[in-house]
Formats: sequence, C-alpha cells, structure tokens
Amino acid sequence: MNGVRTFATAGRVLRQLGHDPRSIALMLIAPSLLVGLFAWLFSEQEGVFDQFGGAILALFPFIVMFLITSITTLRERRSGTLERLMTTPIGKADFIVGYALAFGLMATIQAVVTVTFAVWVCGLDVEGPLWQLGLVAVVDALLGTALGLLASAFARTEFQAVQFMPILVFPQIILGGLFMPREDMPDALYAISSWLPLSYAIDTINAVTAGDEGWEVFGPLLIVVAFAVGSLILASLTLRRRTP
Repeated sequence: MNGVRTFATAGRVLRQLGHDPRSIALMLIAPSLLVGLFAWLFSEQEGVFDQFGGAILALFPFIVMFLITSITTLRERRSGTLERLMTTPIGKADFIVGYALAFGLMATIQAVVTVTFAVWVCGLDVEGPLWQLGLVAVVDALLGTALGLLASAFARTEFQAVQFMPILVFPQIILGGLFMPREDMPDALYAISSWLPLSYAIDTINAVTAGDEGWEVFGPLLIVVAFAVGSLILASLTLRRRTP
C-alpha cells in the first residue's frame, strides 16, 4: 500500500461527495433527525430517552454509514471506475483504505453533529465525558463504513447491497442489547451476540452514559476497532475490479 495513492483516493472520494449533497445530507443530518424523532416519541415518558438514547447513538450512524458506503463503492465498481483505476499503480488496499479515510472523515463530522444534537438539543443525560461519547460514535460509524465496504465487495447491484442488511445489520440490532440486556438473553443468543461487533459498541456507549471508566469503556471499544480493521482487510482481499 502506498500512502500517496491512498490519500489521493480519499481526496477523489471526498470531491465526488462534494457533488452529491443528498448523500452528505443523509450522512450528516439523518442520524440527528432519527435521534430527535426517538427523543420526541418518548418525551412524555421520563427517563426512557436517557435509558435508550446512548444505544440509539450507536445504532443510527452505524446503519447510515453502512448504506452509504456499500452503495457508493458498488457504483464505483459497476461504472468501471475501479477497473480503470486498477490499470494504474493503485492497489486494492489503496482503494479500500482511501475509501475508509474519506468516509471516516465524514463519520467523524457525523458523530460530532449527532452527539451535539442528542446532548444539547434532545437533552441526553451523559455521566461520562462527552469526548468519550463522541469517540465511541466515531468508531461505531467507522464500523458501519468497514462493513459497508465488505458488503460491496460481494454485492452485484445496489439492491443486493441493501439485502446484506438482514445478514450483517439486523441481527446485530436485535441481539446487540438495545431491546433486552444481553445477560438476560437465552444462553445460545447471548453466545451469538458476543460475536457481533455492534454488541460491544452498545456496551461501550452505555458505559460512557453511565459514567463508567477505564476498561469498562475502552475494552469493548477495542473489540469494535478490531472488527472494523478485520472487515477492511477482508474487503481489500475480496474486492473485484468490476461487477459482471
């Protein structure tokens, strides 16, 4: 992997995003709107938003970045852009990491916007430092980016990329601890949830909102980072130049 080619790829992706205001709006505004809708829905039930708001912060950026990244990368391959790029010295790793850097920057901005909106507008009560909440939101959005890149390596059409949601996303939402504490799940489902990265993202963000410190916060966060890095490596190994 060459650093210059990687950053050049990231720059090209960012320039393309600059010409697509709808995607930018989806990445930066949609998660905040969804968080706000959830807060409004339970505004009459005291404490509900504080109980579930942290997990929602882990959920919505993850889903949005998964969708945007998988569809955008697939379009790049279907249009033949990737095939043309592969005739240059750029490698698959340069392409994947460049995309990850570009969308990672967008994920960082998205996390700042969403956390700020949740805390200052919706009134989410956070016992821990806000920078930790932002960090977890960024890492979680990066996880969605990494899984989106991985899904795009196997999908042939945009519709197929969306179809990966029931495989890669929905089980993590159901078993991640949002609807029921993981320790209260049947043993088999708890064991499955322990292999799903979103479970650890929700654990981490709940630890921050509860005011926990040290390994309670950064232990699960490191597991999420490991899943994201592993997904990027696998995506670079399985990426095809062009979709038939």
